[in-house]
Amino acid sequence: MQINPLQPAEDVLERAVRLLDQGELIVVPTETVYGLAGDLEIPGVLEKMYRAKGRPDDKPIPLFAAEVSWIEKAGAKLGPGERALAERFWPGPLTLVLRVGDGFKGFRIPDYPVSLALLKKVGRILGVTSANRSGEPSAETAEAARAALGERVGVILDAGPSPGGIPSTVVKASGGTLEILRAGAIAPEDIMRIYMEAQRI
Repeated sequence: MQINPLQPAEDVLERAVRLLDQGELIVVPTETVYGLAGDLEIPGVLEKMYRAKGRPDDKPIPLFAAEVSWIEKAGAKLGPGERALAERFWPGPLTLVLRVGDGFKGFRIPDYPVSLALLKKVGRILGVTSANRSGEPSAETAEAARAALGERVGVILDAGPSPGGIPSTVVKASGGTLEILRAGAIAPEDIMRIYMEAQRI
């Protein structure tokens, strides 16, 4: 389904939200690559995402939010360094793996009108991972996502080629230390510099 990347139509967003509410998976464009999205609070959706991607179920699904407050309400702990990274790089292609309870979860606020409008419309955090089969190249177009996932999704929101084409940088923050888990769209040295500067304040 075609969608304007800068001014997404309300009726298209509403259809996507209805599908998410029904436990369906959808494909959404982001500023990096196309993403496979689902509401992980609905029973069975997480398993459906793993099956769609052919992904091992021990690899967690990143979580997309529209605002930092959503992430805090989910129980994530943001210290001075994490907050500095959020202020500098969100919205944007940074996935922050934060402590939640006894474990860790990865969070991101996307910098793309369609993704943000969808999140605000649905009103809650969504699980979003790259719209490709595990081990295959990321989908930079709706056509690539369709070829990879086919009938496994309820709708594909087609906003044209991804403007970035490079996945988000993934970093894990714990106890005042930072670990780069995946290189991506943001240079690791920039992330480390901002994090360490905030730790010294």
